[in-house]
Amino acid sequence: MRWRCWVIRITFILAFFVLIANIYKIQILKGDEYAIKANAQEKSQAASHLDRGLIYFTDKNNNPIEAVLNKKYVLVYAVPTEIKDPHSVALLLSDVVGKDISVLEKMLSKKGDQYELLIEKASAEQERKIKDLNITGIHYRDNLSRFYNFKNMASHLLGIYSPSEDNTTRGRYGLELFFEDYLIGSGTDEQKKDFQQGDSQDSLYLTIDRNIQSEAERIISNLMKEWKADSATAIVQDPSTGKILAMASLPDFDPNDYSKYKIQDFLNPAVESVYEPGSVFKPLTMSAGIDSGKITPQTTYNDIGFLKLDGATIKNWDNKAHGLQTMTNVIEKSLNTGAAFAEKTMGHKIFAEYIKKFGFGEKTNVTLPGEVNGSIRNLSSKKNIDFATMSYGQGISVTPIQMTNAFSAIANGGVLLKPFIIQGQKPEVIRRVISKETSQKVIDMMVSAVDKNILASVDQYNVAGKTGTAFIPNFGGKGYSENVINTYLGFAPATNPKFVVYIKLDNPIGMPLAGQTVVPAFRSLTEYLLNYYEIKPDRAN
Repeated sequence: MRWRCWVIRITFILAFFVLIANIYKIQILKGDEYAIKANAQEKSQAASHLDRGLIYFTDKNNNPIEAVLNKKYVLVYAVPTEIKDPHSVALLLSDVVGKDISVLEKMLSKKGDQYELLIEKASAEQERKIKDLNITGIHYRDNLSRFYNFKNMASHLLGIYSPSEDNTTRGRYGLELFFEDYLIGSGTDEQKKDFQQGDSQDSLYLTIDRNIQSEAERIISNLMKEWKADSATAIVQDPSTGKILAMASLPDFDPNDYSKYKIQDFLNPAVESVYEPGSVFKPLTMSAGIDSGKITPQTTYNDIGFLKLDGATIKNWDNKAHGLQTMTNVIEKSLNTGAAFAEKTMGHKIFAEYIKKFGFGEKTNVTLPGEVNGSIRNLSSKKNIDFATMSYGQGISVTPIQMTNAFSAIANGGVLLKPFIIQGQKPEVIRRVISKETSQKVIDMMVSAVDKNILASVDQYNVAGKTGTAFIPNFGGKGYSENVINTYLGFAPATNPKFVVYIKLDNPIGMPLAGQTVVPAFRSLTEYLLNYYEIKPDRAN
């Protein structure tokens, strides 16, 4: 019996020493190696985890349409500490992963590095080619990531979902960035109260109508191609609520394949870029003058074709003198001298007050990142010429969303509203800018301009609108270049406006007037909207 006890004791002792040896091997001899693998797996698992709210477009019947989903992809990553010859591996992988050999070699040569993302969303062909190479240190994992259902549609608005420098993946640009916390379930109580609908927690339901967005993008795409322009923007807003129905800018990008694009491509021109709007600004000047009681639509002045101020000369766009003109004629014929007369008559102080009341120089606070203020610094100028040029939209910089929102204030009876793009938000009045009476007078002036110039008119409907052709400043220098920006802003039906349409075209070839470019585009989109919403005509031919 005693020898059996010794056998048991020796067996336990041997087992104990084997266990100690294995622990020593794992924790001491190969501790770093196992830690690296564990950390790499942990990071790749963190990258593959996606419990993120979806994003939906809508239609005129408020049906939700999936715009951004979560979809399974194959993620390919490297553990550099497992790779013995980074240069050779870089040569093999460069073409497949779409990275320069030198860049890839640098990634794979990092000492102690546990994780380098090679492809976030590998195609079946990429996965097959890399696996055929059978390279030690290259790993794969099923990964949930974002899928943008309509590719380029509303890409500036939606943003992207991508890895950052610390290997975490998050929303960048657009709504993906602005609502990052909300989409991952960490939004504020106020956001959850306002934005959550039904059982779809942490998802975003947009006011963007997929059909209107698609038509707006089609129209400005054709416009850009026809005039070989640099870029274009379109916005459609409901003036009675502030709701944004479409926000489109070109060139755009595919968020599913964002790595092919430059950083500046992700910026949203509708809220992040400024420009001098030109004559489209004149209805705002008239609104200020009429609302302050300093002029009426029938107020007259003698147009001699030019105006000299502070050693500078202002001319009309057609270089003509038109004689005795009313303020309505100024809008109809887009006379620079008439806008300057209206500004001088009301005075600089009153003009400045109304420009600020219309929201220029401040953000609209639409729920998108990167919004800029524009510049109204010339309102502090001591020069009469600066106020004269601002009266017709030069020497003042604005954003497309500011201009659209200001015209919505004219269209809705004089109230400036906060623009919004998320369903569940309630209309928010910022302030009253002009009276209902002033609003109606300015609308009548704009309808007359459309009727006289015909190009924006739609049969059986009253349409209010205004063109703008502005020269682009010489940035870094003085004066203006020979390049122009065309803008058209209008709304219909003018007797009870249902939508405001904004169209902008940057640097069309040949310096065309707005009537040749953005006006036909405005009419096309307006006709589409009237038919889409089945809006009854408000005038008889």
